Amino acid sequence: MNIIKYRYIYFGISLLVIIPGIVALILWGLPLGIDFTGGSLLEVQFTSGQPPIIADVAALYDEMSTSQINISNPVVQPVGADSLSIRSKEMNDALKRQIVAALKDRFGGGQDVVILNFTQVSAVIGQEIAIRAAGAVALAAFAILLYITYAFRGVQHAFRYGTAAIIAMLHDVLVVVGMEAILGHFLGWQADSLFLTALLTVIGFSVHDTIVVFDRIRENSNIYRRVGYETVVNHSIVQTLDRSINTQLTVMLTLLALVLFGGTSIRHFVIILIIGIFSGTYSSIFNAPPILTVWENKEWRNWFRRKPETEII
Repeated sequence: MNIIKYRYIYFGISLLVIIPGIVALILWGLPLGIDFTGGSLLEVQFTSGQPPIIADVAALYDEMSTSQINISNPVVQPVGADSLSIRSKEMNDALKRQIVAALKDRFGGGQDVVILNFTQVSAVIGQEIAIRAAGAVALAAFAILLYITYAFRGVQHAFRYGTAAIIAMLHDVLVVVGMEAILGHFLGWQADSLFLTALLTVIGFSVHDTIVVFDRIRENSNIYRRVGYETVVNHSIVQTLDRSINTQLTVMLTLLALVLFGGTSIRHFVIILIIGIFSGTYSSIFNAPPILTVWENKEWRNWFRRKPETEII
């Protein structure tokens, strides 16, 4: 099985997936939640069992918005069969009580409106969290680069392994962030602390799978000393392919069960995990090792020349 032979096709597939996300980020931006921008989250349950129409709740918020506290244009989403999640700009406790009373009077139908959760995040704290989140991702990337370079110090060009792993990781970050921008625009999802948790989990998962493939390349480089590097990389991918696919299938089936039966409160988080883990599996097999091959062969010097067929062990 000559996987490495089609490395430029794999690169092309990655670009086809990443480019729409980048376009979405440019056009619509990343829909940040109140965890990063500041604001209020109000989750209410209608004991009558029938929540009002989302547009009517948004109109109520617009009516109660004042010049001092502007809470217009809230993001209203259903939570289960009888509850709503309402995200708006920051408001005080007095206005919260007025809104809950208005919801009860207008939509309660004689039943009570129960507050399930009320969370406030100031704009200053939200901006600080956003900066720290970006710093956490950058710090994770730098630490991974140092660790892989050190772990592969016995291999020639150890720095390349760390760099290739970081490039594959950035591929996964772009896929996840781009898909979040697309889904946020069409489904009204917002990137919150759970999204950051999913993103960091994807980073760890992707790098872990990449290291497994790289470690096999290191072992085979010592065993097949007289074989070309491209052939060694291809043989290493084939050897770890079953393990990677079986591991990912186990995780994906578990996450799929959570999407179907886990409820709406974690569905966003789980779907982002599924997208990221699928991307991480792809990048660890079809991006990271081919990057090493391109770097080793310095193929940018011969991109327009015909390359010989890769032999298979």
